[in-house]
Amino acid sequence: MANKREIAIKVNGTEYSHEVEPRLLLAHYLRDTLHLTGTHIGCETSVCGACTVMLNGLAVKSCTVLVVQADGGEILTIEGLAHGEQLHPLQEAFWECHGLQCGYCTPGMILAAYQLLVRWPNPTEDEIRRAIDGNLCRCTGYQHIVDAIQYAAGKMRADGVVSAGFGTGQSEVQSR
Repeated sequence: MANKREIAIKVNGTEYSHEVEPRLLLAHYLRDTLHLTGTHIGCETSVCGACTVMLNGLAVKSCTVLVVQADGGEILTIEGLAHGEQLHPLQEAFWECHGLQCGYCTPGMILAAYQLLVRWPNPTEDEIRRAIDGNLCRCTGYQHIVDAIQYAAGKMRADGVVSAGFGTGQSEVQSR
């Protein structure tokens, strides 16, 4: 117990406090302690991007971040992107545009795309491809993923969805 460290962290709008081992990875904390299994663990070397989450507004690969490094921070996972039963436009777009097959890479792809759309609501195809280039998909060939992100960008613009922060489960507000 002497080497454990107390952390306080906000995940999807909820405050958590736990004693953790200093070497515990953020991905394992999210999955094993908080039971948020949407964060997938693929390579554990930051190559695949399946574990991507938002940490303080930046897409990070949670398999290479220690949870103590996130102490005091805000995290948004794939579970926090939806508003209850209402899917986020990105989640909906991946469904509508067939941007997923096995689904393993999907949470990481969506959160990488989320970071892009928060920063640039009207990205080009090249910008989309650059934004997701740290995430691997072994099923789709990427075109449907790019199509889904373009679809979501258009839907978000048409619906007036703009970023208002993250980590709260209420990441967007209607700007009308």
